[in-house]
Amino acid sequence: MIDYYFTEEHNMFRESLKTFLQKEVVPNIDQWEEDRRIPRSVWKKMGEQGFLGLSYPEKYGGLELDFFFDVVFCEETSKVFSGGFAITQTVTQYMSSTYIAKYGTEALKQKYLPGVISGDLIASIGITEPTAGSDAANIKTTATLEGDYYVVNGSKTFITNGVYGDFIVTVVKTDPKAGPAGVSLLVIDRNAEGVSASKLKKLGWHASDTAELAFDHVKVPKENLIGQEGRGFYYLMGGLQLERLVGAVMGYAGCESAMEYTLQYMSEREAFGRSINKFQVLRHRMAQLATEIESCKQFVLYCSRLHNDNKYAVKECSMAKLLASELSDKVMYQCLQMFGGYGFMEEYKMARMYRDTRVGTIGGGSSEIMREIIAKMIIDDVSYQSASSNSETPSTNGEINLDKILDQIKQRAEAASPIGNTLKFDFGKEQLYIDGTADKNVVSTENKEAACLVESSFEDFLALTKGELNPMGAVMSGKVKIKGDMSVAMKLQSLFN
Repeated sequence: MIDYYFTEEHNMFRESLKTFLQKEVVPNIDQWEEDRRIPRSVWKKMGEQGFLGLSYPEKYGGLELDFFFDVVFCEETSKVFSGGFAITQTVTQYMSSTYIAKYGTEALKQKYLPGVISGDLIASIGITEPTAGSDAANIKTTATLEGDYYVVNGSKTFITNGVYGDFIVTVVKTDPKAGPAGVSLLVIDRNAEGVSASKLKKLGWHASDTAELAFDHVKVPKENLIGQEGRGFYYLMGGLQLERLVGAVMGYAGCESAMEYTLQYMSEREAFGRSINKFQVLRHRMAQLATEIESCKQFVLYCSRLHNDNKYAVKECSMAKLLASELSDKVMYQCLQMFGGYGFMEEYKMARMYRDTRVGTIGGGSSEIMREIIAKMIIDDVSYQSASSNSETPSTNGEINLDKILDQIKQRAEAASPIGNTLKFDFGKEQLYIDGTADKNVVSTENKEAACLVESSFEDFLALTKGELNPMGAVMSGKVKIKGDMSVAMKLQSLFN
């Protein structure tokens, strides 16, 4: 198939990486799976060869390359027949350290990013807890500021790199009463006093470590806060799109390697006097899988292009992760079937691939969560904004009213172009009046006649201000009713961007 996404430079990088993996990794995979551990020396070698930190700033040792170099990296590391090998650096490069690179202070970047890029440091992301997985807003791990330190108490589970890693980008509650607005991100060193880890036994990914972590009065310097306190949930919402996109790339790449491995076996295995790739039922099954893999791959590459162009593609990344992870399960199941009894034997790589793929529909947001995100966007008209554009809505004890956000609304309205008329929001008991007839939009709570009247619940109005509800979609769905001058209503979008 003609390649629209990868240049000659991408392909040269691919060949260099494949050569390295074939020499330094593939011959050792079986032993690393047996040992349940990958020696750190291999990551150091990858760093020395320039295979890590591909899109990280040069200032810290990175290469500042486009995202399709990262796509190549994820594809090729997913084709060495070990999900445990692939996930170790995937978590480090794309699911944890990225928060430091994007939102961290210069001091945090200088402390951690050079080691991540050189292969000297392994990172993990601490989100999931025994009682909170996909519902990240309801985590229980707390971080209380006491002088120059946060004191962290709580636990995390299913944490990749949690035993042998060097630091954890940890999701904590700095304000337990504030819901999502009380979530923050802290960098916690793995060897800090009070941090303990228990290695978990798991179905697949044997070469990587997965841990349950406990934090017992861990003192974390307040300088280790990533970004702003209370903004962690919004940072996560952006970071999870990259995590899901990378998972989708790993999904179709694993499918490709399984197909190649299976087709080679089918050409060699004979039954009833001929190779089994000559039986129509088997040929057609593989043809169907190849078609689905290629279709999925092209969609994921399209999503990668959106990411490369800095588009906040929540719907597309969720669809990509859903499609690729579910397809991977299907492909591994059917490819293993082609091996017959040998597919059940550990000496054949299909057994490992079958085990390793199963976590794909669970980690990074389960298939059920992906479907709900997609459903909210296509049915409920919910839209999402990146953390950089998401408004910081003040809250007290989880309750928000018009008085508490009035100053923020005034600032945003004044920053927008004058609407050229008058507009009133009616929430039933409260009203919000916008006069845009002069050189700027003036906001008040006066209950006056306006050229355009917008009726909605206050909750839906909040969703509009936070970018969670598309103005025109809200009108079409009946959540917002408009009376009067529709030309004024058409300018709603400009007020909330």
